[in-house]
Amino acid sequence: MPIRFPKKSRRNIVRQSSLDEGPVPRVQHSTRVRLRPRPDWHKRNFLTSVLIPSLFVKRSGGDVPPKFPKIHQGEICITWIGHASFLIQTHEVNILIDPIWSKWLKVIKRLKQPGFEIHHLPSIDFVLVTHAHFDHLDRRTLRRVAADQPIVVPTGVGNLVHRLGFRIVHELDYWQTVELGPLKVSLTPCHHWGARFLADLHRDFGGFVIASNGRTIFHCGDTAYFPGFKEIGDRFDVQLALLPIGAYDAPTGREVHMNPEQAVKAFLELRAKTLIPMHYGTFPLGFEPLHEPPQRLLAAARAHGIEQKVLVMTEGKPVVL
Repeated sequence: MPIRFPKKSRRNIVRQSSLDEGPVPRVQHSTRVRLRPRPDWHKRNFLTSVLIPSLFVKRSGGDVPPKFPKIHQGEICITWIGHASFLIQTHEVNILIDPIWSKWLKVIKRLKQPGFEIHHLPSIDFVLVTHAHFDHLDRRTLRRVAADQPIVVPTGVGNLVHRLGFRIVHELDYWQTVELGPLKVSLTPCHHWGARFLADLHRDFGGFVIASNGRTIFHCGDTAYFPGFKEIGDRFDVQLALLPIGAYDAPTGREVHMNPEQAVKAFLELRAKTLIPMHYGTFPLGFEPLHEPPQRLLAAARAHGIEQKVLVMTEGKPVVL
């Protein structure tokens, strides 16, 4: 168990030692996407065709107080807050992943309200943040959530969150696992990048596998498609896969996010039981219409005969699985 650092510590960050990795070696190949835009990216104007029109769109959704059900042993309750934010509940603990209640990402307007207001949250035991991008690591939200509980981040991200009010920061490298009460949380690779700003490319990024009482959830984080999904499926018995399906038509033309068809391919390679889509419909981060990703996802799932395995969630409505 890590030492509980005093709150006045300048750096209350714990990194797992290499001994925690067991026989599994660290991934040596890079999973970072290139930052250079596609040569023809300038032929479309994201500012005039997406960002400016979005300023005149009224935010949809409401803020009806959620009705969290009683959770029995062996059950998992999942509530989609919006974008990549989820509340995961077992009969013992409440986990918050990539929480963001902010209405703006700098100049990008949130077009779908969070599923419920932040003050409706139950007591949060653990917080997980997949990487440092503003739509996943929202410091304003984290300050309000922080109540002296542990937070888990990839290596290099700890200094962004360790003074926000968390008891201790666990930094994980790929395939490393930390035990948090009844949970085992492991960081998995993805194909993305984790810089908060252009100069801090040292920050890692990834997804999380959360195991508790024989149940396993995989939150993919943010990623383009890459061959690593099969390895994740080989290492973990993934039951519920939370996979991104939006922002695939990026302003720069780069392949930085999965499209819905690639999400289905990733799901099949993971050999998971249920696909829960995320990272769509909240912020206009790509040229595609906000309603398009789930339509394409269901069409791709039908084509592969797995439509019954797809669970399209509604923000703020808990589902017990």
